Amino acid sequence: MTHLAGFSQFSDTVHYYANFSGTGNLNRTNTAGSTYLLNNAFQFQVSKKKFSINSLASYIYGKNPSTKTNDDLLAILNLDILKGVQKFYYWALTSYEKSFSLKLDNRFQAGAGVGYTFVNTNNANLEISDGVLFETTDLSIPDQEGQTSYQTVRNSLRLKYRFIIKEIFRFDGINFYQASLSDGDDYILKLRANFSIKLYKWLNFTTSFNYNRQNVTATENLFLSYGLSMEKFF
Repeated sequence: MTHLAGFSQFSDTVHYYANFSGTGNLNRTNTAGSTYLLNNAFQFQVSKKKFSINSLASYIYGKNPSTKTNDDLLAILNLDILKGVQKFYYWALTSYEKSFSLKLDNRFQAGAGVGYTFVNTNNANLEISDGVLFETTDLSIPDQEGQTSYQTVRNSLRLKYRFIIKEIFRFDGINFYQASLSDGDDYILKLRANFSIKLYKWLNFTTSFNYNRQNVTATENLFLSYGLSMEKFF
């Protein structure tokens, strides 16, 4: 999650932020075998007074005794303009995703929009944004219209938040609702939330919650994982 100081505190110096989290869970019995999930993510951010560039790459792999459950990749590159100097800002985004669990072979999105920051301090951040994305998609299974490949334009609504308590506890998340402008039944829902406890100045214990739904194929996934995250400001 992005960490930015308040508007009055932000200088024109270039700021960098890097975060790596490795979380997962494992269940093993002598009768049913092993079930496990690995959830790794890397985030890098470059910030100046009038713009910031954010990148995210995440990979999830899961398996139970009988089959693979997850093999999911997500990469996002996001540009925010004027976010550090005023509440109303502009954004542009491009992303690539593939997901075994959602029956998604490839999805590419690119677009832009506007956002509004309600709160942005060292300990709290709350913002909402909206915009338009062009998407091209290849599916592993036919959708409700019998298609395996299609293009569409989506409205992308995003809610982003971060709260830090006593510099030890942090709760952050980002939620997307992306509905096709041509088909009301074609929507994507992504809910992501993290709760972290600071163990050291650069090390946290982190619990992550993820829920994703792709309505055209009636596929969804939900997982809760825990582990460690490392972060660095420079």
